[in-house]
Amino acid sequence: MHLSRRTFVQLTGLSAAATTIGVAATAGSAAAANSAYVFAYFTESPSMTGANYGLHLAVSTDGLNWSPLNQNNPVVTPTAGTLGLRDPFVLRKQDGTFVVLATDLNGTDFGQNNQYLHVWDSTDLTSFTGYRRIRMHTLNTHTWAPTAFWDASRGQYGIVYSANNGADVFMVNYTSDFRTVSANQVYFSPGFNVLDGDIVVDGSTFYLYYKNLGNGLTYGARSSTGAANSYTTYTSGLRQGSAMEAPMLVRNNVGTGWWLWGDSFSPVNNDYYAWSSTNVGGNAWSVLNQRDYTPPLNAKHGSIVGVTSAEYNAVVSRWGLPAWVRLKSSNFPDRFVRHANNVGRIDAYPFDPYQDQLWRMVAGLADGAGVSFQSVNYPTRYLRHYNYEIRLDANDNTAAFRADATFYRVAGLADSTWSSFRSYNFPDRHLRHSNYVLRIDPISTATDRQDATFKVTS
Repeated sequence: MHLSRRTFVQLTGLSAAATTIGVAATAGSAAAANSAYVFAYFTESPSMTGANYGLHLAVSTDGLNWSPLNQNNPVVTPTAGTLGLRDPFVLRKQDGTFVVLATDLNGTDFGQNNQYLHVWDSTDLTSFTGYRRIRMHTLNTHTWAPTAFWDASRGQYGIVYSANNGADVFMVNYTSDFRTVSANQVYFSPGFNVLDGDIVVDGSTFYLYYKNLGNGLTYGARSSTGAANSYTTYTSGLRQGSAMEAPMLVRNNVGTGWWLWGDSFSPVNNDYYAWSSTNVGGNAWSVLNQRDYTPPLNAKHGSIVGVTSAEYNAVVSRWGLPAWVRLKSSNFPDRFVRHANNVGRIDAYPFDPYQDQLWRMVAGLADGAGVSFQSVNYPTRYLRHYNYEIRLDANDNTAAFRADATFYRVAGLADSTWSSFRSYNFPDRHLRHSNYVLRIDPISTATDRQDATFKVTS
């Protein structure tokens, strides 16, 4: 079932602004202001059942909570080279259109040597044309994790990527058209091995965030010119979790705020963590609570670009919002509602089968004013309570089943901007977790209210 935008809004409670944004620019302005975001990525999951090495897109209106497009299927896949990509990077060019660059690697064989990058052009991210591969060097090494920026002093774009010339360094090639490139040269080699650079130009300052392979921490460096070997590291090392890579530095569309994202790959593959700062030039990154952000499902090493309201509306119309939702725990925001062995529970994301956390939130089986949770991977089954415990059972279409599987969505008991779910046939009880297992209980304490509060997200 593919939900229309209107139905998705009705069932998930997302505001109309989250699915259709009004025009952001005044008449006669040269260009519309960015008012939303697009996230480009590829996908993997812990046991790799969710692995797909095509270009995936997600959208966000706040830059923190993401909705995958095209049902989290790829919008385009390479047709040459390894026939797969990693590390896609989207750049808005000087003419307002986009270019997509990506590592030419299908899977996880990191011992492969490849001298090429995948490239596409796009007017508004609703289609991808001019597919080609460009050769960046003749070295016996890889060409990983491209980032690109406009160098006004040169009147060209710099394409920076990870390579090895005896050490792990960043190389750069310059281009005017993303078809022909200059000879490669070393761009950043600080005396220790580095990986996964991301460059953002803010005014006259060039910021380069990267991973130090020696200690596994992420650092920020800056330059007043953006020239090769002109950067000075200015931040302390950052990390959340035990191992992360692929920093993404993102300017907030509103005000002067910034976010820094990092892709965690150990001990469990593919989770994102984030920081925020009001001053990108300072050394004051604050860890964001996972309640405040939800990365796209199964997303790996990508990039985030600001888009206008018209571009946002166009990509949503072209690719479609998810036909499913996820439920995120309020007091354990790294955990999502899922079924396991036909028991309802909350488990730490990510996990496999990842489909166990996907639900179609449909009109209530006993009352259309309520909601029921239909499993995506077992569509004949719904969450229902039995002896107050939540199970995933097949719909036998009895009145008792329909009643047990129906809930009224109400304002979150611990946070009114989130949601709680009151039982249809036991109206003094709400859906909650206890020791990570779901049940319906009367709610009285502050802990109960937290246990019974969820974010409906995708």
